[in-house]
Amino acid sequence: MRVAVAAPTGHVGRHLVPMLISAGVKPLLLLRDPDGLAPDVRPEVDVAKVDLLDPHSVVRAVAGVDSLYWVDPPPAGDDPLAEYELAAESAAKAVSEGGAARVVFQSSVGAEKRRGMGEIDGLAATEVALNATDAHVLHLRCGYFFTNLEYQLDAIRAGMLQVLLPVNQPMPWVSPRDIAEVAAGRLLSGEWSGRHIQAVHGPADLSWQQVAGIVSGAVGKPLEVERIPEEAMRKTLAGFGMSAAKVDSLVGMSTGFLGGFVPEQQRSILSTTPTTLAEWAYSRLRPLLA
Repeated sequence: MRVAVAAPTGHVGRHLVPMLISAGVKPLLLLRDPDGLAPDVRPEVDVAKVDLLDPHSVVRAVAGVDSLYWVDPPPAGDDPLAEYELAAESAAKAVSEGGAARVVFQSSVGAEKRRGMGEIDGLAATEVALNATDAHVLHLRCGYFFTNLEYQLDAIRAGMLQVLLPVNQPMPWVSPRDIAEVAAGRLLSGEWSGRHIQAVHGPADLSWQQVAGIVSGAVGKPLEVERIPEEAMRKTLAGFGMSAAKVDSLVGMSTGFLGGFVPEQQRSILSTTPTTLAEWAYSRLRPLLA
């Protein structure tokens, strides 16, 4: 079996690649900078140096692949949704022209709305593009990554998280490692076909208030959370030099969940994964904050 992995050094990919290697697969890694691979990984994989936003280079890279794990690269420019359109085109052509028979796509809770979710709208566009192909497609609708807290280390040190959502509104939180485990099982299985959606919701829905309490206990530092007005957040982001489109895309990933949003896929044994936020925060955040 030939398996290709996009973004193999990302939050999920860095766990997925060793899982595939342990299963006896020599995966093909699609990445812009092969120098970012760990030295012990390099002998166990094949590498294609490729820009995921260049459909033609992606098609050439995945020729002969049976299964593909696709991740839209995080946008780097001032127009995130335009970059997501290129990613959607690359993903679809990897299937229709490159020949990958099965695709597992790393999507997000909220993509079911299709519009009004900021950057998640870009993931929705990739879902639509892949659904228009003849491939067998699985969309993993993932919850909020634990690892997003790593971008807020300074705020955690200062003892205050600022968020756009109501502090008592619960949402799915998930470990990227658990996403990788779900993805590995699907990539290695030939027992499914057609188009499917599978939620990956982590072990529990948590509000930001609950998250602050769990993280505080795990890292041994007091931590509170407060909701700030949308306009205040917009001004802060604009003050960092972000374009209006980029500000819209970032803010929309929170405000899109207002108004009583309920995920299309309900929590079940299929969508619930084991790693708790407390376990992750103790093993990952605590050393970073030491």
